[in-house]
Amino acid sequence: MRGGQSVCHNEVLNSDVMGMEKSTEHKESISNAEGSKKTVVVGATPNPGRYAYLAANMLKQYKHAVVPLGIKQGQVAGVDILDIRSKPDIDGVDTITLYIGPQRQPEWYDYLLGLKPRRIIFNPGTENEEFEQRAAAQGVEVEEACTLVLLRSHQF
Repeated sequence: MRGGQSVCHNEVLNSDVMGMEKSTEHKESISNAEGSKKTVVVGATPNPGRYAYLAANMLKQYKHAVVPLGIKQGQVAGVDILDIRSKPDIDGVDTITLYIGPQRQPEWYDYLLGLKPRRIIFNPGTENEEFEQRAAAQGVEVEEACTLVLLRSHQF
C-alpha cells in the first residue's frame, strides 16, 4: 500500500461517511449552492466499500454539488450515476476527482478535459504523469491528493 493510500485509508476509518444513509434529494445534490464546488466523481459506484462512494457522500456532506460519473448503474449520495460512455454534457465543473486507474484513463482524456474543470484531483492509485501533463498544459490545476483528506482538512 502506498503512503497516500494509507493516509486516505486512515481518513476513512476516522470519518463518519461509512454510516451515511442514501438520500433522495437528487436535484439538491446537483444544484450549485453558494460556496459549493461542482465536483465530478469519475469511477462512481453504488458500492459502499469503494473510495469513490465515500468521496461522493463526503462531498455532499460538505455541501458540494456532486456529479457521479462511471460505468456502474445506480445512485450514490442520492444522485443517479451518469454513464461515462455516453459522455454527458456537464456544465460548470470546478473539480474532477479520479477513482479510475491510469490504465483506464486514456480513453477519457479528451472528454474530461472538454468539461473544462478548474482542477483534477488524482487520488492515490490514479496518478498518471501523461494525463497530468496534458491537463496542466491546458491550464488545469493538477493535484495528487486524497479527496477525503482534502475535505476533512478544509483544503478542498
